Amino acid sequence: MVAFANGGTLEEQISEWRTYLRRHQPIHVQDVEELESHLRDQVAALVDAGLAADEAFLVAMKRMGNLDALSREFAREHSVRLWKQLVVAPDAAGELSRPAFVESIIMVSLAAAAALAIKVPELFGYHLWGDGQEVYARNLSLFVLPLLTGYFSWKRRLDKIVCLWLVLPFAAAAVFANVFPFMPGSHTEGLTALHVPIALWLAVGVAYVGGRWRIGSGRMDFVRFSGELFIYYVLIALGGGVLTLFTGIMFGAIGLDVRWLAQFWLLPCGAMGAVIVGAWLVEAKQNVIENIAPVLTRVFTPLFTAVLLGFLATMAWTGSGIDVKREVLIGFDLLLVVVLGMLLYAVSARDPLARPDAFDALQLLLVVSALVVDAVALVAVAARISEFGFSANRVAALGENLILFVNLAWSAWLYARFLSRRGSFAALEQWQTAYLPVYSAWAALVVVLFPPLFGYA
Repeated sequence: MVAFANGGTLEEQISEWRTYLRRHQPIHVQDVEELESHLRDQVAALVDAGLAADEAFLVAMKRMGNLDALSREFAREHSVRLWKQLVVAPDAAGELSRPAFVESIIMVSLAAAAALAIKVPELFGYHLWGDGQEVYARNLSLFVLPLLTGYFSWKRRLDKIVCLWLVLPFAAAAVFANVFPFMPGSHTEGLTALHVPIALWLAVGVAYVGGRWRIGSGRMDFVRFSGELFIYYVLIALGGGVLTLFTGIMFGAIGLDVRWLAQFWLLPCGAMGAVIVGAWLVEAKQNVIENIAPVLTRVFTPLFTAVLLGFLATMAWTGSGIDVKREVLIGFDLLLVVVLGMLLYAVSARDPLARPDAFDALQLLLVVSALVVDAVALVAVAARISEFGFSANRVAALGENLILFVNLAWSAWLYARFLSRRGSFAALEQWQTAYLPVYSAWAALVVVLFPPLFGYA
């Protein structure tokens, strides 16, 4: 029997929760048994994913709170336990438990390794802010994503064979990012730099879900992780910016210019190490309390919808088309990716059994608006190709917009069916998780095929 750090066993915690349900409202025994079965399934799945029993119970309790109001009240009454998961909880002697201590040491070591890895090319004459910027751009994700994958492989106790398979995409990316004879100022080199991390993020996901990649819920867990990691990374970056600013002010007060320290060490090394630290923080929190990403999704969904509708209205009013330039295409693609990211995270944070509401209608409006913008961009890119012929940037933009168009179009259809009560929300969730490998597959094609197809130009 597994004992909790704050006393009691898993069975005792479940018994306490069961007693709470029966005491606070009239509820049938069958309903309690059904809820308990669901709770136990959640705990078992989380333990299989690598969580300790106490962590698994608290995470499952929180998720049950999203489905059942009484369970949510129970979770609130146990807020002390929930908040303890935000940090590494000390034991009775005031020291870290051995598993938590070991994980902390591994996290710090990997973060330090990522921070130092970005300085390695300088040993061979390549400099981040001088000659060799292209080398850094192509290999940027290779400084940190292998280490992040290694962290999750260790934490999930992946089989050695699986770990060896996970090495292959990183080895292939290192080869294709560095062996091609790119011309100076090559467009295909820029495309390689943009698409290598997209292709490799799939390998990170396989390690993160720990053998549950073929299950839709496992892929959706990775979506949640990606969203939360992005939020944590931004917050860490803001904190790092403040630290850098005050460092410059303090040393400047005594007549020392330390801008070189920020430019050559704090900024690049901190950017790499923060990825590992952010991932560890997401793991430590494990959705025990309400995370900020779904809140931001609800805040920015109406804002992005208003911007897209305003853009379409202005374009229709003025009769102006999209100026198909490389920077403009990248900007539009990033906008559509952000919209898709908000859709993904809204899907991952929603109870699939809940009825449609006003926010679902707003989400559909956002998806349809993005779909129209994507269609306009596709027409503009196709016209540009028809007039000037194929180029690496135009073909990449065409392919990426087509991939986004297919996703958005089918998502809009599934959302409309859900809102009209002719389909389930689970269908939309399954579609999004099943489509994830398409992005990495396309990115891999761009990295491997585009440079030789377009003469490394």
